Amino acid sequence: MPLSLIQNSEPNDTTTQRCPLCDAGDAARYHRDRRRDYYQCATCALVFVPRGQHLSAAAEKAEYDKHQNSPHDTGYRRFLGRLFSPLTARLTPGARGLDFGAGPGPALSVMFAEQGYPMAIYDPFYAPDPAVLTQTYDFITATEVVEHLATPGAVFVRLAAQLVPGGYLGLMTKRVTSAEAFAGWHYIADPTHVSFFSEATFRWWAAEHHFTVEFPGADVVILQKPLPPATGT
Repeated sequence: MPLSLIQNSEPNDTTTQRCPLCDAGDAARYHRDRRRDYYQCATCALVFVPRGQHLSAAAEKAEYDKHQNSPHDTGYRRFLGRLFSPLTARLTPGARGLDFGAGPGPALSVMFAEQGYPMAIYDPFYAPDPAVLTQTYDFITATEVVEHLATPGAVFVRLAAQLVPGGYLGLMTKRVTSAEAFAGWHYIADPTHVSFFSEATFRWWAAEHHFTVEFPGADVVILQKPLPPATGT
């Protein structure tokens, strides 16, 4: 783990928090601003806001209702293209996907469908269809989603279980780079952002779950589920 991602807690701060990604109990304060505290896990390097400082579900949805994303917005399509392009290059014809956390204006699912890759959508506020969470998929996307997750460990395990062997999990989220950059980062000003990942965090998770991990572009992560071991004839 790069040492630049670790910031020692304040001398008198002995409070620790359990990590919502790996459940280790070795997190210590990484940063504090006027509104919230931020802890970093010493095991997986996730930086997170303690659960008691999260918004209520109603307040969280009110923030999301302000979003005006649309599949007809060419600028938004270009933004999503940072994941769309490298992921489609890896898919086989007719692959089926799930857009997890699609938001109030699903767009990525439209883009994939236009290229012959049908996608189901799920969002806890705007498309809360539990049936889609019981199926398996060739690929799953979560764009600008994981930073909102209160329990990323449980969600990642569930999504991994929904992938077929060899399937892809494609994510977009801005990444933690250093304690100094974090202190002035606009990303932490959003009150719905509670989990902050670095490359080290994704590499840790991939190694723990035997996934491969790639970083094909800024803010983009593609994880691939392992294939079962070949059996002898």
